Amino acid sequence: MTFGPLVLGIETSCDETAAAVVAPGPLVVSSVVASQIDLHARFGGVVPELAGRAHIELLTPVVAEALDRAGASGSPPVDAVAVTCGPGLIGSLLVGLSHAKALAMAWEVPFVGVNHLEGHLFAALLDHPDLEWPLVVLLVSGGHTMLVLVEGLGRYRLLGQTLDDAAGEAFDKVARYLGLGYPGGPAVDRIAAEGDPDAFAFPRALMEEGLDFSFSGLKTAVVRAVEKAPDAPSADVAAAFQVAVVDVLVAKARRAVGATGAKGLCLAGGVAANSLLRRRVEEACHKDGVAALVPSMAMCTDNAAMIAAAGQWRLAHGPASPLSLGADPSLFLGLTDGAPR
Repeated sequence: MTFGPLVLGIETSCDETAAAVVAPGPLVVSSVVASQIDLHARFGGVVPELAGRAHIELLTPVVAEALDRAGASGSPPVDAVAVTCGPGLIGSLLVGLSHAKALAMAWEVPFVGVNHLEGHLFAALLDHPDLEWPLVVLLVSGGHTMLVLVEGLGRYRLLGQTLDDAAGEAFDKVARYLGLGYPGGPAVDRIAAEGDPDAFAFPRALMEEGLDFSFSGLKTAVVRAVEKAPDAPSADVAAAFQVAVVDVLVAKARRAVGATGAKGLCLAGGVAANSLLRRRVEEACHKDGVAALVPSMAMCTDNAAMIAAAGQWRLAHGPASPLSLGADPSLFLGLTDGAPR
């Protein structure tokens, strides 16, 4: 599958300042990500004001490096500019959106706003160009936990989502409570490898009910368990918590695949980097006889290549976005027909 044109992608929805150039294919020509982990680590989470200011400082050199690595030195250097317009932190979104508009105007090339969640769906395409539809995507990050049926590019149906905390948010909060540092997901994953997942019997909310998720009660259960057993090894708590989350995620995803007749299950989002989740998804898909599409580590976290790929497809199948397009921190991903909703 090939669609064009040559696109510069910009991603600043949260705490990653990213730019990438994607050629028809889609093919990643360059991808640059400047992390803000060190900036936010001492606060135990992302501070929106600091994130926005950091994007202002980092975006120009990050874009320049992405263009340089791609050898994009023409006039204009690319055929279009794509940027995340939501969801995300409003201050961070505005930095990227304003920068993208300025470049598009200066270069006199089309500009397109991309839904960040749709970008994560296109990340799978960059890793697996020969995807077969329909697919169920388990999108799990710090801000979202949802099951999406992808009937084809640009055609999505929301099957289920979290009713409270996202899985990644629960990882961060439990890690903070246990004093494991930030970001919480990798910290819990590392220490859980040394623990006993059967040390605590944590709840699996809504395990047998539908396709929606709930992790708030699990987070509270962890706190209560530690209060009752303050000397319990953190590794045991982390291992038991992690397996409880993964049990629910995998069970719901398998249910969604079975209910929709999807040909495969795709992981997306930051929590897709979790080693236990990746292993369990591959095992489940092998058992069920469907494709397991586990992303590369680079495609798990926020990046601009996925934004450029999504923008590239949208420009090949519809009009450019107006320069009046605003940032929407609560942008929804539902059935789409050409607009970044």
